Amino acid sequence: MSADPELWGVCRGFHDVTGAWREAPVEAVEAVLEAMGAEGEPPPPAAVTVRPGGAPPSLGPGVVLLEQGGETRLSADLPSGYHRFQPDGGGEPIRLIVGPGVVPRPRGRRWGFSAQLYATRTKRSWGVGDLGDLGELGSWAAGEGAGFTLVNPLHAPTPTVPQQPSPYYPGSRCFTNPLYIAVEDVPGAEALPGLGELAAAGRSLNDRRLIDRDAAWGLKSAALERLHPLSAGDPGFEAFRAERGRPLELFASFCAIAEEHGAGWRDWPAGLRHPSGPAVTSFAAERRGRVRYHAWLQWILDRQLAAASQRLGVVTDLAVGVDPSGPDSWIWQDSFAPGMRVGAPPDEFNTLGQDWGLPPFDPWRLRRAAYEPWVEALRAGFRHGAGLRVDHVMGLFRLYWVPEGGDARSGVYVRYPHEDLLNILALEADRAGAFVVGEDLGTVEDEVRRELAARQVCSYRVWWFEESDPAAWPEAALGAVTTHDLPTVAGVHTGSDLDAQRRLGMEPNEDSSAALRNKLLERAGAAPGDPVEEVIAGVYRDLARAPCALLCASLDDALGVEERPNMPGTTGGSWPNWSLALPVPLEEIRRRELPRRIAAELRRGADP
Repeated sequence: MSADPELWGVCRGFHDVTGAWREAPVEAVEAVLEAMGAEGEPPPPAAVTVRPGGAPPSLGPGVVLLEQGGETRLSADLPSGYHRFQPDGGGEPIRLIVGPGVVPRPRGRRWGFSAQLYATRTKRSWGVGDLGDLGELGSWAAGEGAGFTLVNPLHAPTPTVPQQPSPYYPGSRCFTNPLYIAVEDVPGAEALPGLGELAAAGRSLNDRRLIDRDAAWGLKSAALERLHPLSAGDPGFEAFRAERGRPLELFASFCAIAEEHGAGWRDWPAGLRHPSGPAVTSFAAERRGRVRYHAWLQWILDRQLAAASQRLGVVTDLAVGVDPSGPDSWIWQDSFAPGMRVGAPPDEFNTLGQDWGLPPFDPWRLRRAAYEPWVEALRAGFRHGAGLRVDHVMGLFRLYWVPEGGDARSGVYVRYPHEDLLNILALEADRAGAFVVGEDLGTVEDEVRRELAARQVCSYRVWWFEESDPAAWPEAALGAVTTHDLPTVAGVHTGSDLDAQRRLGMEPNEDSSAALRNKLLERAGAAPGDPVEEVIAGVYRDLARAPCALLCASLDDALGVEERPNMPGTTGGSWPNWSLALPVPLEEIRRRELPRRIAAELRRGADP
């Protein structure tokens, strides 16, 4: 081998879900080391993190240029911030990141509704739920006593048609999906000729339960293209553009280039394949109007998210990775590991393992970038938010890499600088005044849960998975009945979820499904023939007994929906993953009894 795998954080094996040791294939370990460019010892970091009062890093003599201005000598009394350490006598400066080390705790005990925003439509929607609808949802939920709303990732997809439906396969984690713009709330919309016809066409899409993102975006973009000249000169836009800086300009440039050359940036003309190339600068200058338009869309989204968040605190979701053909993988390409994909090893539910198709950050290249891609993703996630759910939070400690084109059963775990990543997470959460929920479901190393708990990151407790009584669940957690990848209560009670799996040829675990249904009836105090609404209310009555700081009810359960939003393992349109709207608009949800019953159950244990 060209380098010691352990020295570079490449694991020679791992303990599987049964506790058995699985040796990593030598060929896969070699492929990972080659992707890292590993030779000899790893390079020194371009950034280090430390907590206030902690021992300063061993950087030698030098001066610290403070983010707030001024300079000082290296000590244990540095303020929080992104500083720069300049060694005496010259040498490369190092980014010195000082943060509190722990994230803010949720204030009191609160509950909220979780929603797939695209699915949560009002009668004003143009075929897909938007940020105006999120504000309406927040207003109604707050009136029922909710303390937050949890939504799917709002990340921007790769900007081409057909649009990627999965919010967990985004083009960028640093920017927001323009599909969520509420067109009629954009400045100048009330005076735009022809808007009524576009709005009517958009609302006609609400007649279909299956969401047509491409049709909705075609109508929205037709309106937004005409609205852009009316408000692009707003000084607020210029301030936003200056605040978001180079990442926004590169994102907008990517969108403009993709309009002409497609999303697969590796197939673009050679001069455009790297954001630092002079051809990119020339292209952006020549198409400055298009670049400005795409930046303007992000400003509109930022304004509308801020407005929605004023109704009720919004908790957004940070996906684990990005589309390899999208803007983030182009902007930050020097930080990713070439030829590798993130996945999961085999387990009792998926004996072949999983390849998620997401390129992993190379931990050494990420350090070399002074963690800038991670900082930008976090700032976007916390923007106007009350909290952030970090998907697959175990990935801050280690990720399962699968060589591109290889077998997912022959992957390799690679360790990450979790101390640094968590210190930065804590700094950004502290600046936002927001709590953090770590999605720690599945096989999790003991040290991961200990470390996250020490950082005040809330754990995730799912009623379907937990064997213990909810009353015994931890306080520092978010408690929920289900997730977007798991069956709804109605789906289990009626048997429709199991029937769907059989119909799709998924060979479901019949014994586990039967045990799940038995648990449902027992804990809900129900019988097989009871109305589904009574069973759902019983489940949430049981969940309400949990002392968790955060409790969550899904809108799918509140409406008795039988289909789950996503059926893992299905492809080719066999299941409408991420494309099913709720069966009724929000105006109807407000009038139904079951959502109010669930709210009443959950607010009993919440703080006033």
